[in-house]
Amino acid sequence: MFGLFKSGKKTGKVKILLVDDEPDFVSTIKHHLEWANYEVVVANNGQEGLEKAASDKPDLILLDTNMPVMNGHDMLESLSKDPQMKNLPVIMVTAACEVDDIATASSFGIVDYIAKPFDFAELKEKIASSLEGKKHLSGV
Repeated sequence: MFGLFKSGKKTGKVKILLVDDEPDFVSTIKHHLEWANYEVVVANNGQEGLEKAASDKPDLILLDTNMPVMNGHDMLESLSKDPQMKNLPVIMVTAACEVDDIATASSFGIVDYIAKPFDFAELKEKIASSLEGKKHLSGV
């Protein structure tokens, strides 16, 4: 908890990987998250998301479903097979809210699902809740 009060060091910020292919959405959410004192890394598709998850070691992933190159479900499947990344909390942030989409994402152990469009306060609450769950699982 006290890591949040470090003087300007980026290492004290929670790092979120935002994986989405809609530039306007990415720009808006990135701005809001940075304003809320999160460090944000952006990927434009699932393949790039996997690469950035491995290199940037985020604390949480916000993931869209429908994207080019590799979709969100395929990224989730790849994450679930990687021992280093399979326990990363993932919140699906998507317009794909059919029962099958939610069931598929849930089968890979996502921590939450939020439908576009949404209220940013709701997203912040889900992020905080997911990070709290991660602390409990890791014993921090």
